[in-house]
Amino acid sequence: MADLSVFRDAYRQEKQALWAHIANSAANGRGLKRSLMRLATLADKLLIQLWNQAGFDHGESLIAVGGFGRGELFPSSDLDVLVLLPEHANPDASEALKNRLESFIGSCWDSGLEIGSSVRTLKDCLEESAKDITVQTSLLESRYITGSKSLFEAFQSSYQAAMDPHAFFVAKSLELQQRHNKFENTPYSLEPNCKESPGGLRDLQIILWVTRAAGLGSTWDDLAHKGLATPLEVKQIKRNEAVLSLIRARL
Repeated sequence: MADLSVFRDAYRQEKQALWAHIANSAANGRGLKRSLMRLATLADKLLIQLWNQAGFDHGESLIAVGGFGRGELFPSSDLDVLVLLPEHANPDASEALKNRLESFIGSCWDSGLEIGSSVRTLKDCLEESAKDITVQTSLLESRYITGSKSLFEAFQSSYQAAMDPHAFFVAKSLELQQRHNKFENTPYSLEPNCKESPGGLRDLQIILWVTRAAGLGSTWDDLAHKGLATPLEVKQIKRNEAVLSLIRARL
């Protein structure tokens, strides 16, 4: 328990420090990115302690998904995690598993982790992903935290095999058009949304989602190495992304 309190206090202190950094008028996007990555790392460490405390040792895996899967954590954002279960596991049929899940999720909130959780088997993930582009996108950025590494690797392999890059591109393009219409497709919007408006953070994320789905890379540097962007373009994108991230954090 002493170890748990150390990790919990470290996470809370870093979160407070990040809020202070954001409020600092001299703060810059590059420094913010480092802080977001550090907060995500501390959240990982705390999650591992809580996972072990809950008694998960039956082949389950804890996976970061969505924005948290990118290894960054905004102080006002939820931590989206997937509890991946072996195919034979069923919380409705196992009181012990149900208790472990409730203990883990409850202790996360008690420790100050604003968690958004889903509990699925590998088969569930593939079925939900095929039906819902939002789920498919969230799982695209999956990142192993703790638990069964072999189950996570099986999940990644099956997910990638089921991915249709062209269909994903078409779906995300339609989603982009609908979002642009919703958030006023004009540069003269009175209250632009730095995340959802045209040219905002979501548009940048879609580029990387599509390239990742196509196996072309998951970072801006990957795009440069593949010849899909010039080094200068990547530098400009990173700078603009950092500015938008800082604006988002301050709002």
